[in-house]
Amino acid sequence: MKDARPTRITLRRPDDWHLHLRDGAMLDAVAPESARHFGRAIIMPNLVPPVVTAQQAAAYRDRIRAALPEGSRFTPLMTLYLTEDTDPEDVRQAHRDGIATAVKLYPAGATTNSASGVRDFDRVRPVLETMAEIGMPLCVHGEVTDGTVDIFDREAVFIDRVLKPLRRKVPDLRVVMEHVTTADAVDYVRDSPRNLAATITTHHLIINRNHILAGGIKPHYYCLPVAKRERHRVALVQAAVSGDPRFFLGTDSAPHSDPAKLQPCGCAGIFTAPNTMSCLAEVFEAAGRLNHLEAFASLNGPRFYKLPVNDDTITLVKGAPVTYPERIETGDGPVTVFDPGFALHWRVED
Repeated sequence: MKDARPTRITLRRPDDWHLHLRDGAMLDAVAPESARHFGRAIIMPNLVPPVVTAQQAAAYRDRIRAALPEGSRFTPLMTLYLTEDTDPEDVRQAHRDGIATAVKLYPAGATTNSASGVRDFDRVRPVLETMAEIGMPLCVHGEVTDGTVDIFDREAVFIDRVLKPLRRKVPDLRVVMEHVTTADAVDYVRDSPRNLAATITTHHLIINRNHILAGGIKPHYYCLPVAKRERHRVALVQAAVSGDPRFFLGTDSAPHSDPAKLQPCGCAGIFTAPNTMSCLAEVFEAAGRLNHLEAFASLNGPRFYKLPVNDDTITLVKGAPVTYPERIETGDGPVTVFDPGFALHWRVED
């Protein structure tokens, strides 16, 4: 019998709703990798120092644009790093002037360059109320940083301790739970009737915590939030391939130089920008849901952010295994590209 599975699919150009581009020499090297396949991306503001004002966001956007290849149509969508000193009126102006698309909440100490994050949530409530008024989304790194909480439980505890009370106090605030990693988070989003969505990364659809630890520590699979048990990975795949408009792609592609990763206290982050679309096609095909890849990668995100979908398309073609470089060279040192651990047969057609 003839195999009826598709070997060619065309999608509206996807967007990345959670991306790290860094700055300086690293920015120059990694920006073209995301610009190659994606139309837009929500850019993370956790530089050193962080991007906390409209003026700083505009300046960072200019640096990103300067790093893009000539003729690129990639659009960086900027975010402001929420601190306890954030000025609600600066946030309002950044949104009104089209400088910032969202505000990013990092609990202090949760991940890379998050020391300036929030400790007392009551102090940022005026900002959150302003955002609810103007319809500006809050992007949340959903982990508590309490040292008494096991690292594998931080997301579930965050939902109960922080997110549920916050959303009760500011019910009109539109929230994106970024890089969800647990069945608990998937269920919470599904049970919320309004104003809540979640991004899912490429790598969390593929790896569980065994990939990091079994057979030796593998630093290039270490990220925050850390990958969880296999049952959580399965829940993420089910959410991503479901077509549910509350779940969409945010790669959390986070480049670090190999010397920064391969040390006794290595950096958290996985660089997936070059091969994300090939990886996703494999995941969705394995689930029998290639027909839902466009919703996850190209349609659901713009719908939540109230933006138009991209006008142009990309085409993925299945054939012989695709090879990606093991690493890319940057002025700050080599950066290893995510290895999914299986052959990739889908390539983005040039």
